[in-house]
Amino acid sequence: MIGRIRGTLVHKQPPDILVEVGGVGYELQVPMTTLFQLPAVGSEVSLVTHFVVREDAQLLYGFFDERDRALFRQLIKVTGVGPKLGLTILSGMDASSFARCVQAGDIASLTTLPGVGKKTAERLLVEMRDKLKGWLEEMDTAQAQLTGEPQPRPVDCVADAEGALIALGYKPAEASRMVAAVNDESIDNSEELIRRALKSMVKA
Repeated sequence: MIGRIRGTLVHKQPPDILVEVGGVGYELQVPMTTLFQLPAVGSEVSLVTHFVVREDAQLLYGFFDERDRALFRQLIKVTGVGPKLGLTILSGMDASSFARCVQAGDIASLTTLPGVGKKTAERLLVEMRDKLKGWLEEMDTAQAQLTGEPQPRPVDCVADAEGALIALGYKPAEASRMVAAVNDESIDNSEELIRRALKSMVKA
């Protein structure tokens, strides 16, 4: 079991990153909420991880802190929610937003996420409500303390943002519309475009 990884961040192409540890490169998939908090390529990074072994693959998922991993592990226990959908949910909204949706019974916001239909949203509300008691206040405090570092500008941040949304399960045309709706000349990195596009899909 790989529970934590610390090394040099050598590549990131949402939702995949590569971390080099002692000369060995580890491929991880991370939610956008974690990607937004990563340092620049070439910097040291430390992530808690969840390791999945399947017959056809061994997959490593990375998270910025224990709360995100704990929520991910609870999500994949819900009927019909596997690691891929769990990653998509945590990419579409942060932990505190998800907790608010569950507490408020906000099915509409949950169904804006790719792969989450009405039945899945209803299961999430039922199965996660008790598990999230007491989390909201703690997560809000932790979120307020988090700060990000400036990221280098990609060659084509629009294309990168659209590619990341497609990787999360959005259709190409939908990803293009989402990015176009929030694109602004003042935005100089794909992470911010992705953040705004995902935020626009979730009701305040």
